[in-house]
Amino acid sequence: MANKARMSPDQSLNAMEKASSSTSDNNLQFIHEGNIEAGEVVEIAPDVFWLRFALPFDGLDHINLYALKDGDGWVVVDTGIAARDVKEIWKKHFKGLMGERPVNRIIVTHLHPDHSGLAGWMKKKFDAPLLMTRGEYFLCRLLAADTGLQAPYEGITFYKKAGFSSDQIELYKSRFGGFGRVISPLPQNYDRLCDGDCLSINGKTWQIIVGSGHSPEHACLYCEELGVLLSGDQILPNISSNVSVWPTEPEADPLGEWIASCHKFKVAIAPDTLIAPAHGIPFRGVKYRLD
Repeated sequence: MANKARMSPDQSLNAMEKASSSTSDNNLQFIHEGNIEAGEVVEIAPDVFWLRFALPFDGLDHINLYALKDGDGWVVVDTGIAARDVKEIWKKHFKGLMGERPVNRIIVTHLHPDHSGLAGWMKKKFDAPLLMTRGEYFLCRLLAADTGLQAPYEGITFYKKAGFSSDQIELYKSRFGGFGRVISPLPQNYDRLCDGDCLSINGKTWQIIVGSGHSPEHACLYCEELGVLLSGDQILPNISSNVSVWPTEPEADPLGEWIASCHKFKVAIAPDTLIAPAHGIPFRGVKYRLD
């Protein structure tokens, strides 16, 4: 999933968070000492709530999702992977934190299953619109359509050229088409988010800032008045987001897009903005981190 910086693959993100809770090491100011547990809730700004859910991945054991009060309802930003235990935690939040008030909008920052996994399920439950950028919505549906298919010739050729061993090629072939197994089916329509769009949530203006490199059109939500950026996987405190070239676009330059996005965010948001990431602990010090 994500590449760890200066850490061996078997070290957990929990250990990284504990190590980085001291601001003297990396100039990042974390708002919480250590982790919160799966199912816990922390209010990080007025009516903006940080929720943590478990992930079944080695080295990446959690995801942060966010719930924002919106009048008589709620806006949910990212939904978690499609798994029974994730649904159960959501059901507790629907009754507890959210007081059985409806979700009126579902915003998905990008297509990856830990973000989009339960969007279809939640939309069906609340009959709420799904908001995504065009590139993320359609690529998500395209990848889900590969479920159950065999690995394509182009993918096998691509990874052979990249130096994969025979065992690695067989692993790729065995895992191909698994995307659709960890997401609930996306709805057949969506509301498009574009770079620069502004959403009104609970009387506050949230601007959409689109980044690239980790995914094609990753939407972040910035509220200048609250001083908060919901950054998804575009800006993370302790690990680097996965920036990879994929077989579907072998001549792509995701690293160039990633670096350009870092420069973009340095200009677009205030230096003291609270960054609410999808992994790790919300923090301040975004200019340092982007550098």
